[in-house]
Amino acid sequence: MNRQQPSPMPSHRYRDIFAKVPVAPVARTWPDRRITEAPLWVPVDLRDGNQALAEPMDPERKRKFFELMVAIGYKEIEVGYPSASQTDFDFVRLLATSDLVPDDVTIVVFTPARPDLIARTVESVQGIRGDVVIHMYAATAPVWRDVVLRRTRDELASMIYAGSEEILRLAGDSVRFQFSPEVYNLTEPDYVLELADHLTKQWDATADRPVILNLPATVEVATPNVYADQIEYMHQNLPRRDGVILSVHPHNDRGTGIACAELAVLAGAQRVEGCVFGNGERTGNVDIATLALNLHAQGVDPMIDFSDIDGIRSVVEYCTRMPIHPRHPYVGELVYTAFSGTHQDAIRKGFAIQGDGLWEVPYLPIDPADVGRGYEAVVRVNSQSGKGGIAHVLESVYGIRLDADAERSFAQRVQQHTDATGREAGAAELKALYEEVYGCSN
Repeated sequence: MNRQQPSPMPSHRYRDIFAKVPVAPVARTWPDRRITEAPLWVPVDLRDGNQALAEPMDPERKRKFFELMVAIGYKEIEVGYPSASQTDFDFVRLLATSDLVPDDVTIVVFTPARPDLIARTVESVQGIRGDVVIHMYAATAPVWRDVVLRRTRDELASMIYAGSEEILRLAGDSVRFQFSPEVYNLTEPDYVLELADHLTKQWDATADRPVILNLPATVEVATPNVYADQIEYMHQNLPRRDGVILSVHPHNDRGTGIACAELAVLAGAQRVEGCVFGNGERTGNVDIATLALNLHAQGVDPMIDFSDIDGIRSVVEYCTRMPIHPRHPYVGELVYTAFSGTHQDAIRKGFAIQGDGLWEVPYLPIDPADVGRGYEAVVRVNSQSGKGGIAHVLESVYGIRLDADAERSFAQRVQQHTDATGREAGAAELKALYEEVYGCSN
């Protein structure tokens, strides 16, 4: 059946995840679970997303993006890497000395496990009125330990514990604590449990003051079910589990970051870090806008307001200086548009019977109006379109109704026109063709 031939690419140079790191066996519960409520969303656009930009955000853009995230409902926001640049440090200080941060919004700042950089980070958050999380990270996977850091497991653990002690000494009860074993998905699970046990004890993790353990798929290397197993293993085996907020931070190297995040939530994750529309290093961080609207499409309140998605897109594009693809889920210019005649006919019939109840229009997973889109671009006409779509445009835009015979004959005329031009025919162009054929406008 499959006549494909071997490719010339050197696939033998690569190993699957099971050859790189132990994947601990787990008594899976995630395949039978459902997502019934939104996790805590944590946008990292101002830190992780900003690091990935060819032109990092200037202070005005960072402020505009921050104000957008507050306005649409994010309650925990990673705002920068204050020890990495003066711009980031100054932005955190702006938040500390202004009224930009509402009382119910938690600010997160990011630091490596290095005493000098920790001190700079703690300095940056002095005076912030509300909750502050200091997010410490260290790369823990074997290749990173051996090639980048050149430390043994024990040496790296000592460095991490010294960093966590320094945060505790400098910040104490004034902050909450977060740790990320970077490249968690390629790190030995027993090592992560060892680190988590020490840190949650040192930081006195309790249900009233939980520690955030963030488990990043920093480089996506396996199918999403593997990541789900890795998260569920930690969920089932973490010491002081009631005092830990289990968080995930998937990247999108394999193009399955969304699936990894959704399965991780099924597997016990309570918090998801990512970027609005998925900006980030390489192929990006997980897209927390798509994740939220996926919940909306399943009848679950995402607890973030995307009702003006075009306005949100405009701000994100301005701040990142990057366009959003026209086929990007939910926000892309063309994602609610049908050109195919079969799709157009089904959508037209769905609209004809759709009332105020449950949304049941074929090919449209959500009502475009939910995110502030109109219906004028749902059906657009080109050489692939059919009689139903053409009739829908004339009726919805101009109130011109065609009987069945006229639909067929006029569609043939439109087909000739679009085949000849090779272009889309807009509503005004269809109306002009109609007047040319029938000599009238109604």
